[in-house]
Amino acid sequence: MISARKMRSAGLLFAALCVLASCGAFRGAKLDPKAFEVEGGREATVGTQTGGTSILDAFRGDGTAGIKVNRFLWTASLEVLDFLPVQNADPFTGVISTGFGTPPGGGRAYRATVLISDPALDARSLNVALQSRSGPVSPETQRAVEDAILSRARQLRGQAGRF
Repeated sequence: MISARKMRSAGLLFAALCVLASCGAFRGAKLDPKAFEVEGGREATVGTQTGGTSILDAFRGDGTAGIKVNRFLWTASLEVLDFLPVQNADPFTGVISTGFGTPPGGGRAYRATVLISDPALDARSLNVALQSRSGPVSPETQRAVEDAILSRARQLRGQAGRF
């Protein structure tokens, strides 16, 4: 007589084999690239698409996929906020997240999240969110950090033009 434990094991094994065998059933199927198209953004209106970009473009080798960020803003952000430990930095989405750190000569710890949303070197492309351990910082402090990043980015662009 077969025990219930062996029957259960045999049933699970059979189910796993069925699932594994069905993986090859869609081998000849084609993916519809329009199913993964991304709609939206600042310029988008309801019912229209922006640029016809799809998620599958990231896997194509033409090098045109991804969101472009300004390299001078990216480098300047990392340089200005170098006293903060970088936790995440994603150049494809333009997001830099840091942990808490204390600026040189300061006694208050800050952390920052930087979003570079456009390839243009301008203030609209840069968003900085600063926070201290006690909560958000004053708008003046945040604006001063953004101004420092923009100034450094302009310096870097000027230096790159000389070479």
